[in-house]
Amino acid sequence: MSNLHPEPSNAPVPFLRFGPRPDRTRHEGWQEFRRTRDLFVPVKKIPLAEYALMSTRKKSLYDLHRAATHVNMQMLDTPMSEVVTTLMRSRIQNNAMRIGPSTLDGLMINGGGYQGKTETACRTAAEFEDTWRALFEQYPECYFDPMPGTRDLIAPVAYCQTPVKATPIGLCEAILDYYGAPYGRNLRGMIRNVRESIKAHATTVLIIDDITRLKMHREDDQDTLDLIRGLMDLDVTLVLIGVNIPRSGLLREGWHDPRTNQWVYAPLKKGKSYNPDASTQTERRFDLVTLDPFDYSNNARTGAFIDHLVGIENQIRLFNAGPGTLSEGQMPEYLYRRTHGIVGLLRRLIEDGLTKAIESGLEDLTIDLLDEITINLGNIPGKDGVRDAEAGEIPDVDTAPQPKAKAARKTPKARKGRNTVLDDRGTPPAAEA
Repeated sequence: MSNLHPEPSNAPVPFLRFGPRPDRTRHEGWQEFRRTRDLFVPVKKIPLAEYALMSTRKKSLYDLHRAATHVNMQMLDTPMSEVVTTLMRSRIQNNAMRIGPSTLDGLMINGGGYQGKTETACRTAAEFEDTWRALFEQYPECYFDPMPGTRDLIAPVAYCQTPVKATPIGLCEAILDYYGAPYGRNLRGMIRNVRESIKAHATTVLIIDDITRLKMHREDDQDTLDLIRGLMDLDVTLVLIGVNIPRSGLLREGWHDPRTNQWVYAPLKKGKSYNPDASTQTERRFDLVTLDPFDYSNNARTGAFIDHLVGIENQIRLFNAGPGTLSEGQMPEYLYRRTHGIVGLLRRLIEDGLTKAIESGLEDLTIDLLDEITINLGNIPGKDGVRDAEAGEIPDVDTAPQPKAKAARKTPKARKGRNTVLDDRGTPPAAEA
């Protein structure tokens, strides 16, 4: 676990940041994310009476801190994310301590859009790096002094994203950009620089996100996958993240081994591939783990969803919201129907609802208020505002509020001169004067 702790309560609360958010696709941004991921301090809960005694300026600052608290809620573990975290942690740790020369098993994290795959993987990798650096601090002569074959910049974890239009050149650029390394004159030079950078910076874990942007009917994408598989020879644990990996075509050249519960790739053959180690006879192995959304099909799974809602409502800073705001009554079923149990959509709906609750003065989350919130999946921003809908990065779900039932139509009054409505005795009503 991370050895970083929040600042003391009497220190200035850093709820506003200056400058852009950490870019985890660069080494400096990853290190900032790793160091600060648990440092945010939520605003203190106070009663409405105490808030009423504040000056206008203090109320404004408190409301600003409340808003920051709501959009920086602590990421909660779920039964599904714990499965991913446990497997990823053990795979990274075991591979990192392996001494003998062998190809390291990789990991594929599968799941739908906005289910927390990237955050789960990044936080697990950051936790590993915290532990890894702490271990080596006990042996500074081995770690902090120059080591043969390495550079001054040590990067135990590297994170990059697959370009929307994946090519071997684009993937090489994404990896080299993390280290700030030169590209090279041609593709072969870029591949050589990638391999040298991973070794020179002592990288133990390489995370490649949005892997299902690879479209396997394109030759460039097949060459890109060959390049990725070739990187497994570099004593690095490959973690590939994608949407609906089994149906993406990435595994079509492999098979599932029921004895080990792993996907095994056949040895690569010589051909047009740019992979310099395409002739290796070492089989590549990947565990495939899926991060599913919450399920509402039985009591145990419903209970897990409600427990998650309790964890969220404990972080809410609304004066009229208390225990049971999200976890009691019709609210759990309503939230599940609106978000289909997808944690990213649940977070977005609640965050927007909290903002509206403060602005409106309601200071509570109700179904009527949430009915006014629209989750527009078409404008959810990604990195640089780009998300690949064809790769499944935008969930195909209905998040609209349920239309309210129309009020029963009133019995029409009889028009003047027409006996179209009868009274209880079956006689026409008296004509209007």
